[in-house]
Amino acid sequence: MKRLVILGGGESGVGTAVLGKKQGYDVFVSDAGEISAVKKEILTQHEIEFEEAKHSNEQIFSADIVMKSPGIPDSVQLVKELKAKNIPVISEIEFASRYTNATIIGITGSNGKTTTTALTHYILKNEVNAVMAGNIGDSFAMSVAIESPDYYVLELSSFQLDGIKAFKPHIAVITNITPDHLDRYNNNFEEYIAAKFRITMNQDENDFLIYDGDDPVITDWISSHTIKAKQLPFSLTKTIEEGAYVTNNTININLKNKSFVMPTINLGLQGNHNVKNAMAASTVAKLLDIRKQTIRESMEHFQGVEHRLETVLKINHVQYINDSKATNVNATFYALDSMLSDTVWIVGGVDKGNDYDELLPLVREKVKAIVCLGVDNTKLMNAFSPCVDLMIETQSMSEAVKIAYKIAERGDNVLLSPACASFDLYENYEDRGNQFKQAVRSL
Repeated sequence: MKRLVILGGGESGVGTAVLGKKQGYDVFVSDAGEISAVKKEILTQHEIEFEEAKHSNEQIFSADIVMKSPGIPDSVQLVKELKAKNIPVISEIEFASRYTNATIIGITGSNGKTTTTALTHYILKNEVNAVMAGNIGDSFAMSVAIESPDYYVLELSSFQLDGIKAFKPHIAVITNITPDHLDRYNNNFEEYIAAKFRITMNQDENDFLIYDGDDPVITDWISSHTIKAKQLPFSLTKTIEEGAYVTNNTININLKNKSFVMPTINLGLQGNHNVKNAMAASTVAKLLDIRKQTIRESMEHFQGVEHRLETVLKINHVQYINDSKATNVNATFYALDSMLSDTVWIVGGVDKGNDYDELLPLVREKVKAIVCLGVDNTKLMNAFSPCVDLMIETQSMSEAVKIAYKIAERGDNVLLSPACASFDLYENYEDRGNQFKQAVRSL
C-alpha cells in the first residue's frame, strides 16, 4: 500500500486525504498549525490519521508521495528536504486530476478568475453535468472523491499551479496577469507570470487557451514562448479573427463554424472587466456547444459572486459595498474605477509587495477619506496621505465601519476593497467580508 502524506489540514489537505483513502492509499495528514474542528471531524470520520501543531519527520519521510497544500511555499525547509530525498511533492490539483475522466476547464488570472469561473459554471450547468471546484467551492480533490461530473470548472491560483506535473485542462483561461503574491515569488514578477502559464504547459493542439488579448504581460509572454494549444484571445479594443471582441457595444464570438453575438447592455454584471469575464465564459460555452439561448439567458441573470463588489445595504442614503475579495492592487483598481460617487475607502491588510502608484489618480478623483484596516498601515499612509485630506487608522472591522459611517454623507459609498491579503486580522477574505457585512448590519 502506497503511503500518501499530506502537508496542511485545510480545504485542499482534507479533500486530498479523503480522495487518497478512497483510492487505497495509507494516508497521514500533518499540519504545523491547528486543524479546525470541522476538518478534524471529517478526518476522524474517514479513519485518517493526523497530527497538528507539529511535523514529525519519521511520519513524513516515510511517504511515497507528498501533497503540499498551496499555502506552503517551496522554500520551506521541510519541502526542500523531501525533494532532496527524491520524494515526489505535488499539488492537490495534480493528485485529484489523476482520478477523474471529466473534461476540465481551468481558469486562472490575477483578477476576474472567480467571477469567470462562477459565470462559466452558471452557463454550463443549465445543459450539462458540470461542477465548480478548486479555489472556489469544494476542493477539487474532495469533489472527485464524492461526485463524478462530466465537466469540471476549476478556479486555479498560481500556488495551485506551482505543484502540477501532468495536469492538463482541455480548456485553459487566463483572465489577466498583474503583479500579485510577489512575496511568494522572490519579488520577481517573471516567476509569477511563469507560474500562471503553467496552466497551458501540458496542453496540445487539441486543447484551447483563452486569454486577454489586451493584456501586454500575457501577449508578450505568448510571443516569446511556444504554446501548443489553439489560441483564442478576447479583446475590447481590436477585432479578433478567432476568439471574442466587442464592436458597437456588442460581444462577438467567432470560432470555427460557430458564432455568437450579445449586446453588452444585457449583461447582468456591468463594467468593462465584466465584459471581459463574459467573453471568456461564453467562449468556453461555445467551444462546448452550449446553445446560444442558454448562454444569453445565463449572462443576463448572473448576479456575481459574494465578496466581489457586493452591495450590502443602503443606510441614510449611503451605499455599503463589500469587495473583500480584492486582495491585490489591480482588483481594487477595478473597484475604485466603478465608483460613481464620493467614496470612503476601507483598505489594508497583509501587503504582498504592492505598488500603489496606479491607484493614485483614482484615489484623487473618487476617494474623500481612507480608513486603514491592518496591523501595519505605514506603507498605505505614506502612499495615500498626499491624495486625501482624511486618513484614519483602525484595528478592527467594527471600528472601521463605525468611523466610515460618521464620515460618509448622503449619496456617498463606503467601499471595503483592501488591496491586501487578510491574514493579519482574519482567517481569509470571506471571514473579512462577512465581518464587514455584520458590522454594517449592526450600525
